[in-house]
Formats: sequence, structure tokens, C-alpha cells
Amino acid sequence: MSAPLSSGKNHDGDDREVGVLLGIPIDRKALRDIVQESVRAIEHRIDQRVFACANPHSLVVAQQDLTFQAALQQADVLVVDGVGALLMARLIGVPLGPRITGSDYFHGVLNALQQRGSGRIFFFGSSQHVLDRIAKRFAVDFPSLTLCGMFSPPFGEWTEMDNHRMVKLITDARPDVLWVGMTAPKQEKWVEANRRKLNVPVIGSIGAVFDFYAGTYARAPQWICRIGLEWAYRFMLEPRRMWRRNFVSAPTFIWLVLRRHVFGGHAHVVSCNQPSSDKSHDRGQRAA
Repeated sequence: MSAPLSSGKNHDGDDREVGVLLGIPIDRKALRDIVQESVRAIEHRIDQRVFACANPHSLVVAQQDLTFQAALQQADVLVVDGVGALLMARLIGVPLGPRITGSDYFHGVLNALQQRGSGRIFFFGSSQHVLDRIAKRFAVDFPSLTLCGMFSPPFGEWTEMDNHRMVKLITDARPDVLWVGMTAPKQEKWVEANRRKLNVPVIGSIGAVFDFYAGTYARAPQWICRIGLEWAYRFMLEPRRMWRRNFVSAPTFIWLVLRRHVFGGHAHVVSCNQPSSDKSHDRGQRAA
């Protein structure tokens, strides 16, 4: 069985090695390298790093939602966050990087900027209650960083005017990092649709990390995470929300991977070369 593996370029021309699972390129880099690249993007402001996570549920949804699929494919960094995806990839011989969660990246970037001594951070998403709790903890954890903005967007669909105002609010705050905390696939699709309007070097779609960091939702203890049972812990806390992921998306994911990568009899490789139209977007990331 041949392993779906591809290499290509990021928006800034860096080499990128990925494993391809269900048509989605997933990075093989370690967290340390991804964080270092993000800090360089902030320091030089000549390119942009859009970060997202892939798990069995999101990979299944992306097979039907082509806008979401394109958002994952266009992310500069897409990491595997899900033990199920890692296990299936190993089973079929697709080389992926280590499991990296949104929390890992969130803390990695902020700790690196804290050590650097500066950084402007914007939180976009969740409820005002969660954002208020984040603000209190952030001031204690990262005293060298500037919390330059927070915004809880309205529920439901947004008009073009709503979106324009939110984009302007973020851009006017001049953040180095924009954390986006909405549910998938809404957050990834919003980022892809608006990244070229945002003069922000690093954008991370990190969803539930807002609640984890605020303390409004308990993340599994580290020992549970280490043995790969975080999904079970989350299911016990929120069975109504998580049952579809665990008992519908997970079996569907297994079947789709086997059908496409094993029974299909050939590797599916996605080029990681970004379209030339993104070059103008890269130039737009220079500091004003």
C-alpha cells in the first residue's frame, strides 16, 4: 500500500511536508517548529500563518461541505488533533506528524511571545462571559503581552455589514495574533473567507480552547489525554453534543478512509502549492 505523501510550499515559499488523509493535507511538523514559524511571521510581518486542526469529525464534515474542505486545504498549518485520525493514518500507512491540539498551539505561541517580551493578542468568538474570564487570566499569565481586543460576535447569520464591522474592529486593533473561538466548521470557513482582509500575521482557529482557558469547560486531565481517551471524557461531560461525533462521525470516518485509501487501491495526493492569487495577500501582510 503506497502512503499518500506530498510536499509543497506554504504561502511564503517554505517547504511543507504533509500526509494526505481523505484529500486533506495534514502537516508533519513538530509543535516547536510550528510555533517558531508563527513567531517569525509576527516578527517579519511579510507572510501569514493560518492554523487549524483536523480530527475524524471535521474530516468527515469536509467531505460534504466543500467550502469547509477548501478552508482546511488552504490553511498554512493543519495539524492532526484526534487519536482516531492518527490511528487510522498509521493503519493505512499515511505518515502524519504528532498529535497537536489547539491548546498546545495556543499556549506554545503565547509562551513564546511572553519570552520574547511583546505581542498584541485579539480574541474573537465565544460569549462575553467567557471573554471576561479569559481577560482576567490572560493579564496574570502573560503580563508582557497586550490584550488589544476581544469581541463576542452575534449568534446566527451575519450580514455583510456585520462582517465588515467585525473585520474592521480586528484590523484597527493591529493584533499580532487573532484567536478565533467558534465551532467548526464556522470558524475555519470564516477565517478563509476573511484572511485576506485581515492584516494579522497569525490566525488560529481553536474552538473550545476559549472555554478551556476561561475555565468554563473542564479539559480532561493530562493522564487521560496521554492515553488517548480525551474523547471519552468530553462525551461524559456533554453527551448530547458529542454523541454524533463519537457514534456517527467516527464510524463514518473509518469507512471513508478504508474505502478511499484501501479499497480504492491508490493514494490520493493533494498539492500544497498555494494559488498565485495569494501572493497579493502575502504582500498585504506588511506592517502599515
